[in-house]
Order: sequence, then structure tokens, then C-alpha cells
Amino acid sequence: MEAARSAEQAARRSYGKLVAWLTARCGDPAAAEDALSEAFLAALADWPRQGVPRSPEAWLLVTARRRWLDGHRRTRTQERLLPLLLDEAFTMPTDPSAGAGEAAAIPDDRLRLLFLCAHPAIDPAIQAPLMLQTVLGLNAVRIGAAFLVAPAAMGQRLVRAKAKIREARIPFVLPPAHALPARAAAVHQAIYAAFGTGWEEPGAAGGGSDGLAEEAVQLARLCVELLPQEPEGRGLLALLLHAQARRPARRDRHGAYVPLQEQDMRLWSRPLQAEAEAELRLAAAQGRMGRFQLEAAIQSVHAQRAVHGRVDWPALLHLYDGLIRLAPSLGAQVSRLAVLAELRGAAAGLEPLEALGATVPATATYQPWWALRAELLSRLGRWPEARENYGRAIALTTDPAALAFLRGRCP
Repeated sequence: MEAARSAEQAARRSYGKLVAWLTARCGDPAAAEDALSEAFLAALADWPRQGVPRSPEAWLLVTARRRWLDGHRRTRTQERLLPLLLDEAFTMPTDPSAGAGEAAAIPDDRLRLLFLCAHPAIDPAIQAPLMLQTVLGLNAVRIGAAFLVAPAAMGQRLVRAKAKIREARIPFVLPPAHALPARAAAVHQAIYAAFGTGWEEPGAAGGGSDGLAEEAVQLARLCVELLPQEPEGRGLLALLLHAQARRPARRDRHGAYVPLQEQDMRLWSRPLQAEAEAELRLAAAQGRMGRFQLEAAIQSVHAQRAVHGRVDWPALLHLYDGLIRLAPSLGAQVSRLAVLAELRGAAAGLEPLEALGATVPATATYQPWWALRAELLSRLGRWPEARENYGRAIALTTDPAALAFLRGRCP
């Protein structure tokens, strides 16, 4: 059990860094992932007998490099690359029992890998999913769920995208400065999707930590360091920090879901909120508004409840109006109508919500739409309809805590 747990922890901590390091040397993300997978299998076989090495990441890196070399030793490509890889032996640990301090020496090439996946030669629709798999290790099932694509279709697209990188020999380098902002949008989208996946997965939102969400925050910070003049990068970081600040309050001590308006604000992280506000101010100072800045501003309004003791609903409605003009997602439209209902009453929110359902087919399987409709019907005393809509929302919910919450609200 200790070996399996150590391998899982190493994957959570360093999967992206290890794939990026290997890709940087072999130029082939698919081959790098295959070699690392073999290294993890070797770890599960070796560590229970030999003990967990002092530096699991260094052990995995050395083993993956050896597997990759063994698998390609006779190819012409390998003949060309072998000297380069062997040169790395002078800078990387070669002993699988390498010390813990050497793990910190693994170069962090994740940003280069992110921007490699955003290369113009790769289909823009697959860039963000490709980043999620190569840098964060998500499988096609989880990526497909995030992008509303069937897992099999997503898996095929990812394979084709990696083949494109290998065949086109796209260099593993950061693009020139003038090309970075154009690729940054896809990188931001991937980081946002990664955070959302970690945020929503069952059991991940308790008082403990969640590796994927924290990894997304770290990558957002790296993006800001690389592109400090890119306001949307700062807006994204501010958005994620505000969400992370509320993580300890999302569940009560029994693990039950707590809606935002009922959260214990004493549990919100003030340092993370302060950092988020600072990033939002720096972004706004550049005078180029974007979707992530608006979403962060919405979270900022909610955070102000801890200061003023109330929610500024008119400000929220104004921000959602702006967000929908820039990025009219279904989530933003439903959230705006929830705010409208708080501001002007349940009937004022229900009518446009039903109009949205009549014109947007995707609402049929969109859980928040059903949950909001059920809540508004309940407030209006339309109990049979409210029960029916709560039933539809429950059927579309997988998080046990959210399921329990909805069942508790159903009249």
C-alpha cells in the first residue's frame, strides 16, 4: 500500500514535470507518456520489494529515460538523439535510489510543453485537451467530460494531435515573445478546465487539498510570471485564487455540500483573497477587459460579503451582463438568472430561465439549469413542479454531497 500511495503522490506532484522533461529530450509527447507509464508500472513491481526510494520522482525519471532508450536504441532517430540523452546523464540523477534533494533539480518544462501544445499547426479545438493530458495526466474520459465530447472520440483526437507533433517535428521551445499572447488563450483555457475538473470531482472539495486544482493554480502563477503584461492571465489567477480561498467552507464537518450564501466566511482564506484582489487590480490597470477578469470580479463581489455582511446583487448582475456579452456560455446565463431572481424575485428569474430552456437544447442535460428551476418553483410554492425538477437535477448529479443537498431541498 505504501508503494502504491507513494507512486500516486509522485504522479500528482510531478507527472507534468516528468513528461515535459522527457518530451524536451525526445520531442515526442506520446513516447514520453509511454515511457513514464512503463516507469510507474516498474515502480509498482519494484517498490514493494525494494522499498520506496528516497526520491520517487528521480527514480521514475531515470527509469522512464532508460525505458525510452531501450525501446528506441536501434532506430535512426535514436542514433541521432542518443548522444544528447546520454549528455543529460551528467546533469540528471542516474542512480534510482537518488537522494530527495535531487528531485528538486528536475527542470520545470511544463510551460514549454503547454505552449508546444498550443502550436498553430495543431487543431485549436484539441489544444486545451492535449495540455490536460500531457501536462496534467488526465485521461480521455475526464477530458471528454470537461469538453462534452465522447471519451472514444476525444482519445482519437488526442492520438492524432500527438502524431502531428512528432511528424511535424514541432520544436520544444517557447515561441517568440510576439507570438506568446496568441497561444496564451489556449493555455489559459486548459488551466481553467483543469481547475474545474479538480474542483468538481467527487470528494475533492472538502477541507483537504486537491492536487489537480492546486496544480492549476501553480500553472496559472507560472503563466503570470512568463507574461506579466497579459491581463487575462492575471484575471485567471485571481479567479482561481478566489475559488481556492473558499474551498475549506464548501463542505461542513460531515462532508455535506454548503452553498455559497450559507458558507461560514470565517473559513475563507484571507491571504488567498488578498492575493486574488492584487492580481485583479494589476489586470484592470492594463485596460483590456476579458472573460477571466470578469469572472474574477464576480468572485470578488462574493468575497466582499465577508467585509460588508451582504451581497451586492446589482453589481453582480452588471458583471454577468458584461460576461455574457464577451462569453455567452450556458453556465454564465444560468448564473445571471440566479442573480436576477435574488434581486427581483423568483418569478422574475423563472420566466427567462424557461425561455432559455426553450431555445437552448443543451439545458436538457445541464444540471444547474434544472437545480435553479427547481429552487425557483419551490420559492413560488409550485411544489409538484419543484419536486419533478429536483428529480431531474438529482439524476444529473454525480457528487454524493451535492446529491444529498438536492434531496434535502426537495419539498
